[in-house]
Amino acid sequence: MIDSRTHVRIARPSLDLAAAERFYVGGLGLEVQWRSTGEGVPGEHDLLMVGPAGGGWHFELTHDAGNPVAPSPTADDLFVLYLGEAPDTALVERLVAHGGTRVPSHNPYWDEWGVTVADPDGYRLVLCSRTWG
Repeated sequence: MIDSRTHVRIARPSLDLAAAERFYVGGLGLEVQWRSTGEGVPGEHDLLMVGPAGGGWHFELTHDAGNPVAPSPTADDLFVLYLGEAPDTALVERLVAHGGTRVPSHNPYWDEWGVTVADPDGYRLVLCSRTWG
């Protein structure tokens, strides 16, 4: 049932969906796949889904104003993109300009093979120069 065509959704809480959108869409270049608002309805929440056009994965970022879940990233919660070449300096600068913070990696491997940028909620994105597989 699970194969290379299985779509993956990674869900994370966010304290500020607008800031997350600036980082992942304006900074990283992902597209908004879906957006909805809870509009004060009990049990509903604001939702932003971002991902690459036509990709097999996306982020679901959620915020419940009435019962917010605080993000609790650790230094080893990583979202790694294998670029196959050194990350473009302009991309790293754009991520920082759109709310990211360049940070040293907890694992020196990622500093050797890439660049780590924390998103506005503190989750870490690694732009890896290696390829997968």
